[in-house]
Amino acid sequence: MQRRILGALAAACLGTAALTAPPASAAPAPPRAAVDYTGIVALSNCSGSLVRTPNAADSDPALVLTNGHCYEGGMPSAGQVIKNRASSRTFTLLNPSGQGSLGTLRATTMLYATMTDTDVALYRLNQSYASIRQTYGTPALELSLAHPTAGADLRVVSGYWRRTYSCDLDGFAYRLREDQWTWKDSVRYTSSCDVIGGTSGSPVIDAASGKVIAVNNTINESGGRCTLNNPCEVDEAGNITVRPNIGYAQETYILGACIAPGSVIDFTRSGCLVPQGS
Repeated sequence: MQRRILGALAAACLGTAALTAPPASAAPAPPRAAVDYTGIVALSNCSGSLVRTPNAADSDPALVLTNGHCYEGGMPSAGQVIKNRASSRTFTLLNPSGQGSLGTLRATTMLYATMTDTDVALYRLNQSYASIRQTYGTPALELSLAHPTAGADLRVVSGYWRRTYSCDLDGFAYRLREDQWTWKDSVRYTSSCDVIGGTSGSPVIDAASGKVIAVNNTINESGGRCTLNNPCEVDEAGNITVRPNIGYAQETYILGACIAPGSVIDFTRSGCLVPQGS
C-alpha cells in the first residue's frame, strides 16, 4: 500500500486542445465537472479530501476522508475496526490550483477507520461545512452513494504531492489481498494511474460527475504475489492473479451510506456495508 513517501515527481506533460469547431449538426458534448484541487487536503504522510453526503446539512460538522492505513495511531490489523476516538489531527486545505494552502483544518474525532474489507478512515472536524465555505470559499466534494461503473473516466487527486493522475476504471477485483489484509470489490485502474507513496487516501473522482467514488490505496510495485506493496487479485474460485504496476482503490459508497445527520456513523442505515467491529 502507498503510505510511505517516495522520491520526486515526474514532470507533467500538457496536451494541446483541438482548435477546430465541431460541425454545426453535431450535438453538444454533455457538460463535465471540473476536477481541480477544490476540497483536497494534505496529511503529514498521505492525501485526503473534504467530503459530504448528498443529504448533509451545511450546519453538520465537516468530514475528511483518507485511508485506514493513514490513521495516525498506526495501521489497523486485519479484523480491527476503530471507532469514535478523540483526534486533533490537522489537514492542509489546498486552493483550487493546488499551488497554495488556504489554511489548516483540525479534527475532533476519528469517526471510523479499518483495513478490513476496505481501507478507509473518516475524521470529523471542528468546523461545519458552512463555516469552512465562509472562511475559505471551499465546498466539500460529494460522495457518490452508487456503485462505480467500469470504464469511468477517473481522476486521482493527491494533496500530498499536489499531483493528479488520469485513467479509466478498468474493472473490479473480487478480493484484493495484500500481506495480512483483504479488501472486497476493489476498483482497478488502467495503467496510467501509476500512483506512488504519499498518494494514499487521495479521492478517486468520476470526471463526468465530479463525485468521489473511491479512495486510492495501493499498487503492485514489483510483481510480488500478495505481499506488502504487491497486492494480488483473488477470484471467487480462489485463483490468484498478479498485475504488476497496476493500482487499486476502495469503493466509498459502502461508507457514505453509513453517515447520518450530524456527521455520525450509523451502521443500521440502508446500504451501510462497512465492518462494524465489536
